[in-house]
Amino acid sequence: MLGENHALLVDFPEYQDKIKSLTASDAEFATDAKRYHDLDTEIRKLELQNTPTSDEFIEKAKLDRLVLKDKLYQQFTQA
Repeated sequence: MLGENHALLVDFPEYQDKIKSLTASDAEFATDAKRYHDLDTEIRKLELQNTPTSDEFIEKAKLDRLVLKDKLYQQFTQA
């Protein structure tokens, strides 16, 4: 679905406390979480506004978001 919010706290509400704790205590996690949030916001804006962009650009942004999401997920489920 276009424009769907994939924020970490939306997709993983059961890990809300852990995500907030890691964001406050782990600088690398916080940096990656911010980058993830920024990518998610950019992708949603492009989709919702029907902004002309290349397929390669949007697919790379979605792949980058997915890789970051997987990395972050591993951190907050194993910590």
